[in-house]
Amino acid sequence: MNIISIKSGKEKQIKNHHPWVFSGAIENIDCQSPCICNVVDYNNNFIAQGYYDKLSHIPIHLLSWNKNDVIDNSWWQNKVKEAILRRKEIMINTNNTNAFRLIFSEADFIPGIVADYYNGLIRVIISSRIAFEIKDIVVETLYKILKPNLVIINTDVNFCGVEGLKEVTLYYNETGYFTPDSKFEPIQFKEEGLLYEIIPGTGQKSGFFCDQRDNRVKIEKYCNNKVVLDGCSYTGGFTLHALKANAKSVDAFDSSNTALKSLLKNIHININNNVLDSSARDKVNTKVCNIFEEMRNIEKDYYDLMILDPPKLAKRKSQIDNASRAYKDLNRLAMEKIKNNGIIVTFSCSGGISLETFKTILSWAAIDNNIEIQILETLTAAADHPSRISFPESDYLCGYIIKVIK
Repeated sequence: MNIISIKSGKEKQIKNHHPWVFSGAIENIDCQSPCICNVVDYNNNFIAQGYYDKLSHIPIHLLSWNKNDVIDNSWWQNKVKEAILRRKEIMINTNNTNAFRLIFSEADFIPGIVADYYNGLIRVIISSRIAFEIKDIVVETLYKILKPNLVIINTDVNFCGVEGLKEVTLYYNETGYFTPDSKFEPIQFKEEGLLYEIIPGTGQKSGFFCDQRDNRVKIEKYCNNKVVLDGCSYTGGFTLHALKANAKSVDAFDSSNTALKSLLKNIHININNNVLDSSARDKVNTKVCNIFEEMRNIEKDYYDLMILDPPKLAKRKSQIDNASRAYKDLNRLAMEKIKNNGIIVTFSCSGGISLETFKTILSWAAIDNNIEIQILETLTAAADHPSRISFPESDYLCGYIIKVIK
């Protein structure tokens, strides 16, 4: 029997079903790495079953709190099936939306694996050693259930170093794993009736950010005849919804010229398919820039609506203080520059910054400007990115729609 015991006083979080055990909580190891093990408290009472790998920066990933579970291929297959079934309400209307998250790592009880679906393409992102170990089971199960045209599997470059993984890209279809002999054709997919295009295997993370789906719709009611800044536009999710809602103009800023080219292409795709009016392209200006620097240069009292969705600024707890200062500075400048009674839609995707913490950051920014702000709406990730209550790290995306009163 493989057994790992936990230090006295370190078992509470584990008993409450948090799925990670770090080395500082481990008292004794009686097993070989890697393996499935029983995790017990200091009195040798069973707590959970987990996967132990001494080379991982999270040495134990807890999997089941039922000692009778047999964690084998069938167990993992069931976890994949259950994750997909939990999304059946989201996946039911593919005429309007055919892009969504299928697996959200620990929030779906499958550590280190994220899988997104884009109209026949599945992108799988691997961020842990255990995820790499079970990838074949996960990919084969996804393929069996959904019959996609293609599955692309990537290791997450942000975790390869700490997990000791190589940066790899794998391809899977009805023949199994294969090596492509040419580039893939672009894939078009729908989200809330708007059309987007991705080239399989390219782009940040899985190529698109489905987590903002609901929030992109929510901003539409604030856009009619408004001058809009999409401050971290990427490939145009918020920009397209602003255009759909008859924005007067949209300035789309991003640090990636490639992303902005994709944004313009997405606009043309929607015009060509009569989803957007033919005037939409003329309403959009793009600029390659760093939003934290560019915000200092923009004209005061020009924008009616600003959308600020910067990349993750705190990847670790040690970075939260610096990230908080950066979020405050960005929002302080936005509040200074926007029109009186203007609207700011602002986000943090840093898991260590909660909604309450982010609200405090916004209040500091308002105090520095000697202004008032009203919170109109509170924003979180879409339902296919569920927050597991025992795993706060899954509650990573938070945002507010605020009105600035000067």
